[in-house]
Amino acid sequence: MSQVTIIDYGSGNLHSIAKAFEKEAGRKNLKVVTSSKASDIDKASHIVLPGVGAFGDCVKGLASLEGMMDALQKNVRVNKKPFMGVCVGMQMLADEGVENGSHKGLGWISGKVLPLARSDKNLKIPHMGWNEITIEHEHPVLEGIKTGDHVYFVHSYHFNCADENNALASVDYGQRVVSVIANDNIVAAQFHPEKSQQVGLKFISNFLNM
Repeated sequence: MSQVTIIDYGSGNLHSIAKAFEKEAGRKNLKVVTSSKASDIDKASHIVLPGVGAFGDCVKGLASLEGMMDALQKNVRVNKKPFMGVCVGMQMLADEGVENGSHKGLGWISGKVLPLARSDKNLKIPHMGWNEITIEHEHPVLEGIKTGDHVYFVHSYHFNCADENNALASVDYGQRVVSVIANDNIVAAQFHPEKSQQVGLKFISNFLNM
């Protein structure tokens, strides 16, 4: 049986995201494993990087896992296994994040993670709750998801893509906020699929079809 590996590096609500993936994976004869072991990246058909917290802390936590960075480079960048980043797991794909100082990201999708603007005093930061997604580029991971669908966010920073072709979808929160990015076998969401009900489950299902 093929395996979905959700990376456990001490960040993120792993229980809820694992449950959401298990619901969709069971329909596709996939098992879901939450693991901090590089060997489980090698075994995976699909790889998921969740993330909650500060950018720099998350990158440091991921890098602290023995053999993990090499395993990700080999399996995601070389062997092109489908990969999904979620929330800070999406932000970590950038070249740089500026939360609590400048921190180097994975650099898999070029861009910079910046604080949300406080242009409208009525909009609270963090951006927390439901928002309407706008589809900007078609992609298999967005099949069956349309402009106007609602997804759930919790974040204070956003991904500023260097190449707009990598930005698949956005939301309006006093500014354009990129909510889905992709490059080749890599996709990522700023929103939380596991909290986004049927739209989130559809997003997960589409990813598992990759």
